[in-house]
Amino acid sequence: MEVKQLYTGCLSEAAYFIASEGEAAVIDPLRDTDVYIQMAAERSVKIKYIFETHFHADFVSGHIDLSKKTGAPIIYGPNTNAAFKIHLATDGEEFMVGKLKIKAVHTPGHTLESTCYLLHDEAGAPYCIFTGDTLFVGDVGRPDLFSGNLTKEELAGMMYDSLTNKIKPLNDNIIVYPAHGPGSSCGKNLGPDTFSTIGAQKASNYALQDMTKEEFIKAVTTGLNAPPAYFPLNARINKEGYDSLDDVFAKGLQPLTVAEFKQKVSEEVWILDTRPATVFTQGFVPGSISIGLDGRFAEWAGTMLPLKQALILVTEPGKEKESVTRLARVGIDNIQGYLDGGYEAWVAAGEQIDMIIDIEADEFAMDLPHDNMLEVIDVRKPGEFEAGHVKGAHNMPLDTLRDPLNIAVIEDDRNLYVHCAGGYRSVIAASLLKREGYHNLRNVLGGYAKMKLEKRIPMVLPGKVGA
Repeated sequence: MEVKQLYTGCLSEAAYFIASEGEAAVIDPLRDTDVYIQMAAERSVKIKYIFETHFHADFVSGHIDLSKKTGAPIIYGPNTNAAFKIHLATDGEEFMVGKLKIKAVHTPGHTLESTCYLLHDEAGAPYCIFTGDTLFVGDVGRPDLFSGNLTKEELAGMMYDSLTNKIKPLNDNIIVYPAHGPGSSCGKNLGPDTFSTIGAQKASNYALQDMTKEEFIKAVTTGLNAPPAYFPLNARINKEGYDSLDDVFAKGLQPLTVAEFKQKVSEEVWILDTRPATVFTQGFVPGSISIGLDGRFAEWAGTMLPLKQALILVTEPGKEKESVTRLARVGIDNIQGYLDGGYEAWVAAGEQIDMIIDIEADEFAMDLPHDNMLEVIDVRKPGEFEAGHVKGAHNMPLDTLRDPLNIAVIEDDRNLYVHCAGGYRSVIAASLLKREGYHNLRNVLGGYAKMKLEKRIPMVLPGKVGA
């Protein structure tokens, strides 16, 4: 028996590969399916089933492409209505993979069709459960993402029943393999680990403690931040279908000369630069949006870019396919090529460039008391801002800057100092501001993490105002 977790950090997503006696199953695959096919080939096993725990909102699943390439049926649980062929499992239905038995356990709550899969080992003993977004380490799936006509309170009530009747009665030693880990927006506050046990979760997970249904509903529906804008779009793609990733590669991996690249720009195609933020600020093609591969790339691309907006890419050499792949994972697949030779080719052609000035926290501290036109733009989330911020700073969370109307409230004659927590999000924000015509700006290196160490910068902290 082999059970392998395949974890993708920038999406906080876990897919699973299960193998036994020449057969295999894949649970919640990503859109780039080659890894699963390669794993099957290396082990000389045939992928027999593709299990989906629910219609994912935070990424485009690889279920359709993987089924076409392997012939394996796509398994969804009860209450699933898809636009493509699936096997609709009944609650309690069992599937054999070699000597392993996988049992569908319908657990509505996160979504109506949410289903966990309980795996029994070769001896027939329950070994682990793949919980999708029903149960995370330290949390449960939020009930407000893809609920049809139901309210989040109604779905939370269903989740209470699912956890009480289906999950909590399981043996304490059963391993919990969720679909997401820390950083995912599919829950409120996931723990630091990517797997656990039923016993550990019953002891520590707030949602598995003894409480009434009313208390549970209040607990899981309170404090929910707005989900990323691309979530409902991805859920619909997963339900209705999508273009083959091979077709996306054929279009997106076309090398463009500088002249061809400029022609695309004239046709209102957006430029996305996936180089590291620290490299981008030193020089970039004017009008480019920076979202570096070195951060939570797919999540921020899905949040900041319109899903069907035509894009052309500037990447580090050799990072073209990775950029297209990671964009496609969140449904961004209208990519029309990349700048052949990258930014260096643009410079070599003598084309105009743009830059963003980086400053250290100590430089910011020196500028702060002497510049009456200085304005601090803090692009962290509201909760981060409330936990501490520079006195006088304006909180403009990065996801709100996707709307030019929100950017328009910034006065263009101010000296803008942009920061986030560590420096990744602030460069995305600065590139958006540049694109909208704001040029008198600075990016604070190291963000708030460095600024709060600089004693000359006045801070506002909970219960205390810095002077």
